[in-house]
Amino acid sequence: MKTRILAAMLAVTAAGAGVGGGAPALADDFSPAVVFDQGGKFDKSFNEAAYNGAERFKKETGTAYREFEITNEGQREQAMRTLVRRGASVIVAVGFSQTAAVDKVAKESPNTKFCLIDDKLDAPNVQSVTFKEEEGSFLVGMAAALASKTGKVGFVGGMDIPLIRNFLTGYEQGVKHVAAADEVFVNMTGTTPAAWNDPGRGAELAKSQFSRGADVVFAAAGATGLGVLQAAADAGKLSIGVDSNQNHVHPGKVLTSMVKRVDVVVYDCMKSAKDGSWKAGHRVVGLKEDGVGYALDDNNRKLIAPEMEAKLEEAKKQIIAGSLAVKPYQP
Repeated sequence: MKTRILAAMLAVTAAGAGVGGGAPALADDFSPAVVFDQGGKFDKSFNEAAYNGAERFKKETGTAYREFEITNEGQREQAMRTLVRRGASVIVAVGFSQTAAVDKVAKESPNTKFCLIDDKLDAPNVQSVTFKEEEGSFLVGMAAALASKTGKVGFVGGMDIPLIRNFLTGYEQGVKHVAAADEVFVNMTGTTPAAWNDPGRGAELAKSQFSRGADVVFAAAGATGLGVLQAAADAGKLSIGVDSNQNHVHPGKVLTSMVKRVDVVVYDCMKSAKDGSWKAGHRVVGLKEDGVGYALDDNNRKLIAPEMEAKLEEAKKQIIAGSLAVKPYQP
């Protein structure tokens, strides 16, 4: 029964992804698909960045894609197998939590291409992409220190794992690069996948840091971070968004966002699979590859003074050139 329900859901999602004007959902033999992680494709963060990349591919090529949103751990393998059976040419797996499922299903399906985002997997039909989160986080750490009036800033992470520790490591280095004496308060939301989708807990942790004197808090916590951003706006403090550009969530209250260009990675994966240039292997993208960065737009323009922007851009150039080293997290 579960398999039939899942197949029906996938069929409905594919039909909903059809190109406008009544065109068929899948107009040619090429059939891409994306499996979103927990938190949903409209989490205003990591998943939504992936969604934007898939939508760009659909708009530019006229080729629709199938999709599935994971709501529990047991759905990963089942969803991927169903997509393979329905003829998926390439399956994009969003998030490190999908690694075990990709590893298993890719071995079973050697003729299907897989793109794994945020983890490394060595397989002949898998392309995996990871990011230098520490480089983008260094820049927003600088921004936090430059904007802080108290010399105290915060960090609220999602699930306590090496990936999130990498955000923290870069952030701390950026803060200390500007002001060595500044304090960085740190809280992780939890140790299970539920930590990515608990805005209430995120808000509590942010309020605790504000009570200790922090006036800028970086949220690297998926949908949980939305609670951090809300708490900052309510308290008249500043927040820093993550993954997607979240500056618009609370205009004038989000100092900036540490952007991971998941949208570009998803687009490139689908596009290269369609045009025949797709290659298996592991790619690491950072500032040099425009894989990470900080967001500047009309929503935060007044918060990032020209002199602050100049310092961030100079540090960015130095990191790309290799003259300013940012250390990744070492367990």
